[in-house]
Amino acid sequence: MKALTWHGKRDVRVEQVPDPGILEPTDAIIRVTSTAICGSDLHLYEILGPFLERGDILGHEPMGEVVEVGSAIRDLSVGDRVVIPFNIACGSCWFCVRGLQSQCETTQVREYGSGAALFGYTKLYGQVPGGQAEYLRVPLADHNHVKVGADLPDERYLFLSDILPTAWQGVEYAQVPADGTVAVLGLGPVGQFAARIARSRGYRVLAVDPVPERRAMAARHDIEVFDLDDDTTPHLRDLTEGRGPDSVIDAVGLEAHGSPAISLMQQAVGLLPDALSRPMLEHAGVDRLAALHAAIDLVRRGGTVSLSGVYAGEADIMPMKTLFDKQVTMRMGQCNVRRWTGELLPIVEDDADPLGVMDLTTHRAPLDDAPELYRTFQRKEDGCIKVVLSPGDSHVSPSSPAVEGGL
Repeated sequence: MKALTWHGKRDVRVEQVPDPGILEPTDAIIRVTSTAICGSDLHLYEILGPFLERGDILGHEPMGEVVEVGSAIRDLSVGDRVVIPFNIACGSCWFCVRGLQSQCETTQVREYGSGAALFGYTKLYGQVPGGQAEYLRVPLADHNHVKVGADLPDERYLFLSDILPTAWQGVEYAQVPADGTVAVLGLGPVGQFAARIARSRGYRVLAVDPVPERRAMAARHDIEVFDLDDDTTPHLRDLTEGRGPDSVIDAVGLEAHGSPAISLMQQAVGLLPDALSRPMLEHAGVDRLAALHAAIDLVRRGGTVSLSGVYAGEADIMPMKTLFDKQVTMRMGQCNVRRWTGELLPIVEDDADPLGVMDLTTHRAPLDDAPELYRTFQRKEDGCIKVVLSPGDSHVSPSSPAVEGGL
């Protein structure tokens, strides 16, 4: 099959690799019909190379059709149409039954002290082959799928794999009071959905992004949008009676602009041998924290900061005096996808498309175009906000030797 594989910093390639096969009786194989590039994939493209190996298959936002099931599978049949959540969970451990599937005890990557395994996301999260490919092996498949109908287009459902539940969780964690105001920092795909979800709940939404095309998309959904400059924070504070928003959602994460020194450190770490760079990434303060510090500064006293953007440093400098003095609550974490999909499925199937899932994708292309679109997405060129890839129907069913690895 064809798959998008990692070969080094800013070097991803579409290659022929062995088809996946059933390795455990709880596995299923899907033929991928749509798969997306996520903003967190760009961390692999740019920074987290020390935890990847050449040939690793990337991608964690797939959906498709079941083509094979293991002998222990009970809830799936060949021909079912499914979305695959990006985190891999058992559904029955202490954490899973409490809605914390991202902390699943069955798939935790204990070697690195990480939570549940993820598709296509480095040794830190299990090195499980990802979904930017023609076929995908799904471990523990009875729990790790969302079965969907046959009539609506893929893009009605595809974002249930990650970015839509991630945004939903971000708004839940923001704890916005009734009739409150929430600021969203960053209008990439998660920020777009977070802003729309918050607006649909009746909150006033103030969204900040330096990219005009992103602001224009958000404005179509009744979001108040603002460019990013030195006057943004005082202006938003003025709009909220001098206090600041009740809640702030950071939908940016570790690659935010604003710290040339940390940017240089990130680049330097990427040039070191893996044996040296891994400890630095695991234990140093390598995140650019401009968005997070802006959120802490902006939120009103007694308010909540919700982190949906990914951070990876273990020694990041935090303004503890400000956090304590302002009595700020912070909530964060990898999304617990299956916790939210039951609520989201009828929303994406609503004829009115209330969250505008059909108004997010800016670039649709074959899988072969993935390397160029990674570059375009990272550079924020050509109005690129969300990329959806179509791997195509080049096989009838898996037939090559099985890909080993992962769970």
